[in-house]
Amino acid sequence: MVHCGCALFRKYGKFIDNLRLFTRGGSGGMGYPRLGGEGGKGGDVWVVAHKKMTLKQLKDKYPQKRFVAGEGANSCVSALKGSKGKDCEIPAPVGISVTDENGKIIGELNKEQDRILVAEGGLGGKFLTNFLPLKGQRRIIHLDLKLIADVGLVGFPNAGKSSLLSKISHAKPAVADYAFTTLQPELGKIMYKDFKQILVADLPGLIEGAHVNKGMGHKFLKHVERTKQLLFVVDVSGFQLSSRTPYRTAFETVLLLTKELELYDEELQAKPALLAVNKMDLPDAQNKFHELMNQLQNPKDFLHLFQNKMIPERTREFEHIIPISAITGEGIDELKNCIRKSLDEHADQENDAFHKKQLLNLQISNTVSHSEPLSRNAVTSSKMDTI
Repeated sequence: MVHCGCALFRKYGKFIDNLRLFTRGGSGGMGYPRLGGEGGKGGDVWVVAHKKMTLKQLKDKYPQKRFVAGEGANSCVSALKGSKGKDCEIPAPVGISVTDENGKIIGELNKEQDRILVAEGGLGGKFLTNFLPLKGQRRIIHLDLKLIADVGLVGFPNAGKSSLLSKISHAKPAVADYAFTTLQPELGKIMYKDFKQILVADLPGLIEGAHVNKGMGHKFLKHVERTKQLLFVVDVSGFQLSSRTPYRTAFETVLLLTKELELYDEELQAKPALLAVNKMDLPDAQNKFHELMNQLQNPKDFLHLFQNKMIPERTREFEHIIPISAITGEGIDELKNCIRKSLDEHADQENDAFHKKQLLNLQISNTVSHSEPLSRNAVTSSKMDTI
């Protein structure tokens, strides 16, 4: 068991999801007191999103992890206003949160060519500064990668997420019969006949207590935040992490997964979710599946059987519940169709909401523009009445 874990750590150890960098804006240029000349402003440091960049590539390319912008040019007789120093750009992956040393979010890079100013250049010397330049801003920043995927697989270790990912996509994740197969996120694409592609993320195994950073803890949960919807994967026979931890039925597993997400961030409850009930090839799986369906459809009849700390504030409602076997392929096509249908429906809803908002803004704008001349006419007519 230990040997396998070490081998996996070596295999996936090169994955980097956060990076600490030193940044400094350029100093301003000297002013020219005799002629009132102004030195150029120092260059700025920007973080810029590039689709094909990874944090590992960034670290390999800039091992010193220091980014300093150029100094502003001094004022001189031939150029009383010095030119601005050269900006420095840090190439980063899409899906990055940029925070300062205190954990305060500076900004996010959500699409190609998004840019964030992280260290501003100093002002050039001028009359107000006694013609002396100012130094550029110094800042330690953290680049924190939160995966962006259409679907995030959520489940306890050994639920069969890695096997499922390999079945529905072209990904080749490590698959084994021990609990922590996935130590780092794995990405795969579901390919449809009409060339539609859906990105699926198999995330490091969640365990009870993840919200307080047990196990992979926050490392797991932060990736869930950036998925459009969730696919819960549970073993129809239940789950037990080790001989020292309690056995959990499939229904308890669903409750605990929901609770962990809720305790980390209540907003995760608002994400659309599907449920894949895996390992339907096992003996007595059908009976256990029917029992689970009864519990999910009538949760209030069963919640009194569990400790309060296990029960989420709101029980999760799934858009689709699909029995599958990642080993035999049972239910896989139906699952892929349900994922596609759910994503398409929510995309349509978002588009409708966007268009309605645009229409409302247009109506408000037209109302305001029409009301202005009317009010002027009202004033005019009242004056005429007075006359």
